[in-house]
Order: sequence, then structure tokens, then C-alpha cells
Amino acid sequence: MAIRDIRVMGDPVLRTRCEPITKVDDRVRSLVTDLLDTVDMDGRAGLAANQIGVSLRAFSYNIEDAQGYVLNPRLVELSEDAQDGDEGCLSIPGLWFPTRRAYYARVIGEDLDGNEVLIEGTGLMARCLQHEVDHLDGGLYFDRLDRATRKKAMAAARDL
Repeated sequence: MAIRDIRVMGDPVLRTRCEPITKVDDRVRSLVTDLLDTVDMDGRAGLAANQIGVSLRAFSYNIEDAQGYVLNPRLVELSEDAQDGDEGCLSIPGLWFPTRRAYYARVIGEDLDGNEVLIEGTGLMARCLQHEVDHLDGGLYFDRLDRATRKKAMAAARDL
């Protein structure tokens, strides 16, 4: 079991688009174990590989009774219906701001054996899927905030 340290806002790895996983080897298997171990804590819904310093396209999730991982995830469907709610991030600890997301999301990727994985959901699961794919693309939820809220969020982040 390896619970990894979380990289925080300001670390360049969080702003770098992650590379696709082209070969599943011991390094990738270890990464998946670390992602699952690190997300398996109260208050943690999802974790992208770059949040633990690895610039590969993989994330883990821990929503209600569902826990798992996806390699090379792609958002393939988002609902037009939206949800509003406060969103937080392990890489920006202690700050929560209203973030608009699609109410439903579907992600397709792979597992360690190369089998297709499909994860979909509404509400918190949809928010998690969108949030983690944003991380893998080098984004943070702050990027999705309206201008006035983002200004407040950036000031609050500087104060941390």
C-alpha cells in the first residue's frame, strides 16, 4: 500500500497535459495501485495521476460504493443539463467554489488488461469524471469559474 503525497497548485505537473499510456508495465501497475490507495480516504472522490506527480493519463475514483480506475480516459458524452454546486480539489486544499458542470458524463478508457472500461454517472460521479479528465488535460477547476469567482478563488489560494 502506497499513499502518495498530493501535488498542490503551483506545481507545473498540474498544468501539463498528461501522456497516453501506450504500454502496461510494472510502472503503470504500481501507479494504479498508488492511485487506488491514495483515493481510498474519507473526503476523496477522485485523483488524477499528475496530482501525485506522474504525467500519464490515468485516474482513480471513489464515489459512494464505486471505486476504480481508468487508463487513457476520454469524455465521450456530457448532458446539456447542468448542475451547479461547490467543487473542491485535493490540489487546492480547503477551498470550495461554485462550479458549473454537466449533470451527466460518460468516460471510456481501458483497464490494466487492455479491456474497454465505461464509467458513467450523474451528480457527484459526473462531476468527478469531468474534474479528473480536466486534470489530465492540464486544467484545474479554477479554470471553469466565472471571472468574479475566479478572482476571489485566486486571492484565497494565494493566502494559503
